[in-house]
Amino acid sequence: MNKNIAIIGSGFSALSASCYLAKKGNQVTIFEKNSTVGGRCRQLKKEGFTFDIGPSWYWMPDIFDKFFADFDKKTSDYYQLDKLSPAYKIFFKDEVITIGDTLEKICAEFERIESGSSKPLKAFIKKAQDHYDIAINKVVLKPGISPLELVTKETITRVDQFFKTISGDVRKHFKNPKLISTLEFPVLFLGAKPSNTPSFYSFMNYADFGLGTWHPKGGMYQIIKAMKDLAESLGVTIHTNSPVSKINVQGKTASSITVNNKTLNFDVVLSGADYHHSETLLDEKHRQYSEKYWSKKTFAPSSLLFYVGFDKKLANIQHHNLFFDTNFETHAEDIYDNPKWPKDPLFYANFPSETDASMAPEGCETGFFLIPIAPGIEDTAKIRALYFDKIIKRFEQLTQQNVTNNIIFKESFCVKDFIKEYNSYKGNAYGMANTLMQTAFLRPKLKSKKVNNLYFTGQLTVPGPGVPPALISGKLVADLIVKHHLN
Repeated sequence: MNKNIAIIGSGFSALSASCYLAKKGNQVTIFEKNSTVGGRCRQLKKEGFTFDIGPSWYWMPDIFDKFFADFDKKTSDYYQLDKLSPAYKIFFKDEVITIGDTLEKICAEFERIESGSSKPLKAFIKKAQDHYDIAINKVVLKPGISPLELVTKETITRVDQFFKTISGDVRKHFKNPKLISTLEFPVLFLGAKPSNTPSFYSFMNYADFGLGTWHPKGGMYQIIKAMKDLAESLGVTIHTNSPVSKINVQGKTASSITVNNKTLNFDVVLSGADYHHSETLLDEKHRQYSEKYWSKKTFAPSSLLFYVGFDKKLANIQHHNLFFDTNFETHAEDIYDNPKWPKDPLFYANFPSETDASMAPEGCETGFFLIPIAPGIEDTAKIRALYFDKIIKRFEQLTQQNVTNNIIFKESFCVKDFIKEYNSYKGNAYGMANTLMQTAFLRPKLKSKKVNNLYFTGQLTVPGPGVPPALISGKLVADLIVKHHLN
């Protein structure tokens, strides 16, 4: 029997779940608190400039392909996808490493930095590909209910890879600190220090060096628009400017939600909003996890973001640029070990107008700057201004150009905004980190243990942070709902 299902939020996981549930014939309604769909994937358009103000890396194209294929569609039905060449640049204090669009080019670059390093690199990426195949086809497709989900003939022979770390593996085979930083970078997408991330997650290195970095023309928001179009074509109803203030429970059943002071009845409630916030919509007796539980978890970083319009084209940059001219480990300690504003932060700069003319006015550049920071730290206008000055001076020095006088405007986004816009726990940007003790069945559950027909999806639950995992999370929770309510 088909159900009337409410979904709170409209990020990647919520939209994904809505499509799978609607395909089964359910009546699905999405309630989004903000004026546009997409959750953290949104766009800022100003004076002819277009900024992706959330996710900006398109990795694991196969996951997007699989999602749309489940509905007899292709990504090309919705947006144009281009492989970036080169994928990105990494700026060190005295050198720039360019990551090409093929493993052969990357091997040549590693050889330039450290003679003989291409051989261990090929072996490392081969192993990472093996992990990727198992992770994507086995591990991440499990709903995180039982530890037995991880026991397969493929994983049982690699159990040691869950107890070793990425950092240990990389440093065993590479000695050059620049190459070490280059190989440790991708796991930052998982929200934890490389020294706390299981070796199995080296599959992120294959996603990087093996599958490459891509760009949907018009920006990452094109994916959201595609998913919205797909959802609506399947019959999903979407309400924006519709914050949910309460999940109402009768007995052990979520009977209704309160939206804009109206009570609406549903058979099943699914929240794709921040997990911690979602539970605050319940009376305390119906919550699974205490404030103490959340406070002890390792969360992915927050971010200080700047969206900058330049009145000229910039030199010596690529679409994606990492600035690792300061100490990687010291910055990581300031995020995870002793949370505070970093003295000399690493940062990331994104210039999509380098490869996509539609993102900026002619002769201009769209610039997106990101500093990873600890969630929950102080956020003031004065601090934001101080850190913009810090990074823009280093940017000018490392790219050998003056740009400060070419800034038309800049806008910022930080801890307070993550909390206000997304109800994000402590203002985190990426969810809960994938450490050993926060992997698979050890993450917050997709299905409530206390309320029969209440479910959760997104980056704080299974399988974890990142856009491709969010698509998978939506499919996993939809499958659970079908299993428990439609069979």
